[in-house]
Amino acid sequence: MMMRTLLLFAALVAAACGSTPKESYYTLSGTPMQLPAAGASALSVVVGPVAVPDAVDRSPMVVRTGPNEVSIDDLHRWVEPLKTGIPRALAELLMRELGTPRVVAGRSASGTAADYRVAVDVQRFESSFSEGATLDAVWTVTPAQGAARSGRTFVQEAAPTRDHAGIAAAHRKALEKLAADIATAIRAKA
Repeated sequence: MMMRTLLLFAALVAAACGSTPKESYYTLSGTPMQLPAAGASALSVVVGPVAVPDAVDRSPMVVRTGPNEVSIDDLHRWVEPLKTGIPRALAELLMRELGTPRVVAGRSASGTAADYRVAVDVQRFESSFSEGATLDAVWTVTPAQGAARSGRTFVQEAAPTRDHAGIAAAHRKALEKLAADIATAIRAKA
């Protein structure tokens, strides 16, 4: 009897020592980059508003697992809402593309005077272990003076690894293509 109680106690202790799964967080921002010199370009850009489908604008990653099925993974999360993360990443990428540190995003930028305003409507922001990242975005570049120019960027970017980190990296690469298209439109207006 004593041996049975001891074994039961040992089993309970072992079960209690089991670790809970660890949450992982992902960002659309890349590695810290060196900002262009203040005198590099006087061009100023405001990124926003950026619309994101409600189905994916949540902390847990939404991963497509079938034609009509997704998985919402509570252990793999975006570090910030996509409605905040996408404009932040785009602003960072446009700084690099345009060679100017004067690119801002977010709510505080809405009243800021700028040479160009960029509005983006993300139609699709899909994640898949087998297909990587799909980004379909309609965007408009509006200069302070002159006519607006609109475009659409559709990107399917393979994930470097078939895991959540690979999906985040693929979305970053897709946003690089979007930023390059927007920068081209701004340069054409400048």
